[in-house]
Amino acid sequence: MSFLEDTINVIGFLILTVGFIIKNTIRALIPEKYKAKNIAGNIALVTGGGGVLGRLIALRLAKLGVIVVVWDVNKAGIEETVKLVKSSGGICYGYVCDLCNREDIYRKAAQVRKEVGNVTILINNAGIGSSYKFLNTPDKLIIQTMEVNVLSHFWTTKAFLPSMMEHNYGHIVSIASLAGHIGVPHLINYCTSKFAAVGFEEALHMELAAEGYKINSTVVCPFFIQSTGMFNKVSPRYLPRLTPNDVADRVVSAIRCNEKVVIVPGYLYIFLILKW
Repeated sequence: MSFLEDTINVIGFLILTVGFIIKNTIRALIPEKYKAKNIAGNIALVTGGGGVLGRLIALRLAKLGVIVVVWDVNKAGIEETVKLVKSSGGICYGYVCDLCNREDIYRKAAQVRKEVGNVTILINNAGIGSSYKFLNTPDKLIIQTMEVNVLSHFWTTKAFLPSMMEHNYGHIVSIASLAGHIGVPHLINYCTSKFAAVGFEEALHMELAAEGYKINSTVVCPFFIQSTGMFNKVSPRYLPRLTPNDVADRVVSAIRCNEKVVIVPGYLYIFLILKW
């Protein structure tokens, strides 16, 4: 690489870094109440709503006046989420849905439209993950990971996007991972699925914008999260695991402020710049 190319790369890095610092400084200085939209009355569907993170997101949305729909394969988890939301004064509907089954997704989507209404906030939160060396990863697990972490985003979005396009209003959220930007040993199937989730959101955003739709999209990429049941044996050496409450707060804040890309914690964004 020539001296000129090195210089251009350094300048580009500095520009991106300064831009990131300025953007986040301004964001931090403006109180959320002045930049956050009112989402009361929206209908939000949260996949994986019977799990820890999905439940916390549902509770926060309900407190803001959002009608919440939760999907999960775990019936007991759904019932617990619905009970907690209703006990806090919110409105919540729960449906058992197998995200590995495209036809079940379409059936439940039609049922939601009939019984609740048109979903205006779609949160693709459900995810699975496990740690294996690549050659030891069971084929069945690879397929299941792709079905839940990626393909379900296609099917849920195809089910609910048409009504958003009809009204030119809506918000689609993809809960990805920092592992959707940086490869991690022994997490190849998980990283691949999250890279795909990031790409899905980015390409969908570009297509909708090119066609003139004012439909927002957000991709949230957190570091490892505590208490989700995934990667319990993974012990980060330098950074603490995130709490589910911290991530849920950022997800809801990102929706209200129409943020496109959210890295949690925010300072890790610098590593994405350094990667390139």
